[in-house]
Amino acid sequence: MPRTTPVPIAAARPRKQKLSPGKENLIAGKPTSTNGPVSNIRSRRERPCDACRRRKSRCVIQEGAALCVLCDFHKQECTFVQSPLPRKRKVVDGDKKDSPNVSKKRSVDAEPPPLALATPTITATAPSPPPPQPLLAANIHLPQLGETLGLQRRQHSRYIGLSSPFDPTLIGLSHFDIRNESTFDLGTLRRVNDHECFIMLPDENTQDHAEEANYLSHVEQLVHPHGPALLDIYFQVVHPSYPILQKHLFIERYRSGDRSFSPALLAGMYILALNWWSFDPKLANYSKPDAARLEAIAMRSLTLALERPKLSTVQAGLLLLQRPESDSWSLTTQLVAIGQELGLHLDCSSWSIPHWERGLRKRIAWALYMQDKWSSLIHGRPSHIFNANWAVKPISEDDFNEEGDGYEKREEDAGEEAEENQRSRILFAQMISLTQIMAEVMDTFYTQTAIQDFANAGRKSTELILARAKPVQIKLRQWHERLPAEVKMHAPSKSQLISTGYLHLAYFATEITLHRRIVQSLDTKEPDNYGLFMCRNAAKTRLISAMDFVNRLKPEHLRAFWFFASKVNFTLIGTFGSLLWATAPAREEAEFYKLRLREYRWTLSVSSKRADFLDYAVSMLDASRAMLNNLAEKPSLAEQISKAGVPPPAPPMMYPAMRAPQFDEGEDVHMNDDGASFEGFDDESPYGSRPGSGAQSPRSQ
Repeated sequence: MPRTTPVPIAAARPRKQKLSPGKENLIAGKPTSTNGPVSNIRSRRERPCDACRRRKSRCVIQEGAALCVLCDFHKQECTFVQSPLPRKRKVVDGDKKDSPNVSKKRSVDAEPPPLALATPTITATAPSPPPPQPLLAANIHLPQLGETLGLQRRQHSRYIGLSSPFDPTLIGLSHFDIRNESTFDLGTLRRVNDHECFIMLPDENTQDHAEEANYLSHVEQLVHPHGPALLDIYFQVVHPSYPILQKHLFIERYRSGDRSFSPALLAGMYILALNWWSFDPKLANYSKPDAARLEAIAMRSLTLALERPKLSTVQAGLLLLQRPESDSWSLTTQLVAIGQELGLHLDCSSWSIPHWERGLRKRIAWALYMQDKWSSLIHGRPSHIFNANWAVKPISEDDFNEEGDGYEKREEDAGEEAEENQRSRILFAQMISLTQIMAEVMDTFYTQTAIQDFANAGRKSTELILARAKPVQIKLRQWHERLPAEVKMHAPSKSQLISTGYLHLAYFATEITLHRRIVQSLDTKEPDNYGLFMCRNAAKTRLISAMDFVNRLKPEHLRAFWFFASKVNFTLIGTFGSLLWATAPAREEAEFYKLRLREYRWTLSVSSKRADFLDYAVSMLDASRAMLNNLAEKPSLAEQISKAGVPPPAPPMMYPAMRAPQFDEGEDVHMNDDGASFEGFDDESPYGSRPGSGAQSPRSQ
C-alpha cells in the first residue's frame, strides 16, 4: 500500500503535564473577565511559582496553559509549595559599618546559576556573580526543537534501513498524523519523506540518563565563571573554520539559561577554547581551568550519550577529536556508526524537517566524512565510509544559513565579520573537496586490493602505479588551480588568526601520499635510469615545496585553529624526506636530504613555540633519524658510473636536483607543476607533470 506524501511539520504537540494540587487550585480560582480573554500577565497579588521565585523572574501563564512559560520551556514541574523568600532589608549608609554580612545564602536545592553570553567577541569579563535570569522576551523566540529530528530534548531517533525488520511496506500501512508520526508499542515512527523513516525513542529508558544533569553541572563548575568568555573564544577562533554548530541557536539557548545542553558538547567547546586562554589579556590573569578533568567528564558523558544518539553526540565527538593529543581512531569509528544511526549518510534535501536543520546535518555529515578519511590516512587503516553508501549532496552556501532557527540576526554579524565568515565557509567547502580527492588517492593506492594488484604486477608495478596516478594527479592539480583567492595563503585578511594553513598543509600531505607510493615502488637494484630520475625528481620538487611552505608560516597562521590531522600532516613531510634519503641511489643525493631534514627540524622546533602540537612532528623526525643510522653507506655517483663503465660527465650534469623554489614577497606557494608532460614523455604518458627548470647538482647546493 503506497504511503501518502509527508506533509510539512506543524507545531509540536503540547505534552500532557501532571499538575500539582497547588497549581490546580490557583488556575481554578483565577477570576475571568467577561470583556475579553484572560490577561497573560499576572497581577502583583498573584503568587509566582517556586522556580520563578528562585530566579526572580516574571511568572507568566498563557491562557489555557497548565504551566508557566519558563517551567514549560525547562520541562519541569510548576509548583506553588514554597513560602515567599524574606525580603532583604536595605542597609543605610550609617549602618553599613555595623552590618556583619548582608550577602544572601543560596538554597541547597536551588538550580545552578543561569548561563549568559554576550554577543560573541573575544573579550572576557572578570569573575562576577552569575547574571539574573533574562526576561521572558528572551525565551519567546526560541525555536521549537520538537520539530527537529536530531535535536529533540527528551527523545532520540534511529534510522530504519530497508533490510531491517521494519519493512517499508508495513510501515506504509501505519497512520501518520500531521507531524508525520505514528505511535505504536515499540516507539514512535517519524517519516521524513516517501522512502526514509526513523523510530523515536524516549531518552529516559536509556542507561544513566539522570546522570546527564550532574555531568553538565560539573562541567559548568570547572569553568565558572569563565564559561561565557570561553565560548566567546570558541565562536571567534574555532567555529568559523569548523562550523558544525548552529551558532546563533546555541548562543540564544545559552543566554536564556537552557539546561538541556549535552555535557560532552559543552565540555568539548571549553576544552578547545582553552588553547587560546593566554591570548585573552583578562583571562590570562586567572588560573586556567583543568582541561584534563573536563576531558574526563566529557568522555564519560559521551560514552553514555552513545546510547541515545543525537546530532549533539556527533558534534561533541568531533570537537573532542580536534584536540591534537586525542586518539582519533577508535572514537572516529564509533562516531561513524552513530552518524549512520542518525541518517547522516543520507540525502536530507527533501526531508520534512526544518530547513536550517538540513543545512546543519549536511555540515556535520561532511565533517564526519573528513574525520573518517583523514583518520584513515594518518593511521594507515581502512576507511569506514564508502561512496556506494554516501548520498550526502555537496555543501552549498545555503547550508550555512541560520535563518529560521529562532534567532534574530544581530547587526554585529555584518561588515568585517560577514567577510571573515564568508572566507571560513569557502575554507570548509574547499577542505571537503580536497578530502574527496585524498580519499581517491587512498582508494587507488592503499587498499588491500590495490596493494595486491601492484604486487602481482612485479617489475611492472611502477608502470601500473604511474598509470593510475595520472587521473587523480590531474584532479589534484585542477583543485589547486581553481582555489578561490579568499583562501590562498597570502590573501589579505583583517583577522588576527588565519586558519587557511591547515588547508594548504592538507594539500601537500595529499601530494606526498601520492608520490610516496610511487617512490616505494621504484626498483633501485635494476633501475630504469631515466624513469628513476624523473620520478625521484618530481618527488623532490613536492618535498621542497612543502618544506618551504612550512618555513613561511607566520604567527597568525601558527596560532590559529588547525584541523586535527595537521599534527601528522606536518610529520608526513619529514617522513617523505626520510624515505627519499633512505632510497637515494647515491651518496650525494642522500646528503642533500639529510641537510634538508635538518633544516626542516629546526623550522618545526622554532614554530612549536607558537604551536606546541608541532612537538610531535619533531619527535617523529628524531625517531626516523635514529632508524636511518642503520642505513648502509651509499656509493658516490662517480663510483656508480665507474662500475657501469661509462665515462663520468661534467660535474654539473652528474645528478640533476631541484633548487628550493624562489618566491617573491606575497606570492603564493606554487607547486612547480605546469601540467605538461615530461620531456621525452608523450601526452599519453601515465605521469603527466614535470618539475620546474633550474636543476643543478646536489654538490653545488
